[in-house]
Amino acid sequence: MKRTAQADWTGDTQNGQGKISSLSGALNQLPYSFKTRFLSEDGQAGTNPEELIAAAHAACFTMATSHALNQAGFTAESLHTEAEVDIRPGANGFSIEAITLRLQAKVPNINAEQFQTFAEAAKVGCPVSKALAAVPISLEVEFLS
Repeated sequence: MKRTAQADWTGDTQNGQGKISSLSGALNQLPYSFKTRFLSEDGQAGTNPEELIAAAHAACFTMATSHALNQAGFTAESLHTEAEVDIRPGANGFSIEAITLRLQAKVPNINAEQFQTFAEAAKVGCPVSKALAAVPISLEVEFLS
């Protein structure tokens, strides 16, 4: 199974602009630029690669957590994940320094300690986490009873 996306760019780094599209159409000529990547904190002007990594990681991790629970006979009432990708300048240019997954979960018939075990396993085992293994990934869980 393969998934694809395309990116186009015109102009120089500082003033140019690009568009990102995906096979599914979920991303359709979505704008990105230096400004949307490094200057626009509100995200309203377009996207950036780090935001897309965060979205992919949140989705993958949440699905992996659901699967781990299902395999053990539990069904989540709700799972909500925010992924934060921390990009910083360094001596060799910008680098992704850390990723934080913040999970709010409501799962009947399981205690917080059991749930934490499933979430930790999903953090390590989801395909996007594996692909990003060079980056420190932390997990914060809020278990709602």
